[in-house]
Amino acid sequence: MNSTRLGAVMAFLGVAAGAFGAHGLRSRVDAALLVVFETGVRYHLVHALALLVLAALPLTPRSMRVATWAFLTGIVLFSGSLYVLALTNEKSLGAITPFGGTAFLIGWIAVAVGAKQNRGRASPSGP
Repeated sequence: MNSTRLGAVMAFLGVAAGAFGAHGLRSRVDAALLVVFETGVRYHLVHALALLVLAALPLTPRSMRVATWAFLTGIVLFSGSLYVLALTNEKSLGAITPFGGTAFLIGWIAVAVGAKQNRGRASPSGP
């Protein structure tokens, strides 16, 4: 899976979600639920950008794959559950959110591990 293409699609969807929240929800949901929605958008956009950056990082192929899937899973579970919670006020969806947060953490660990593993493969003139 191409992290650049996936990151661009996720960034597009994150901006669309943010616009929807700012213009379509402000008068329809209470302030607390709007904050929940905005939190989902913030994490969505941060991890969409992370997907774009992955393509430029010197990671091992396995770490790249794990980080890409983890960030995508995190966006769907974390941000997605917050979006649905804000739109429906269904509190039971909050049980899904930590799984998305865990996926984000796994993605960042994969980036760190992949960068460390790949560091030994860098050219002698590299940093």
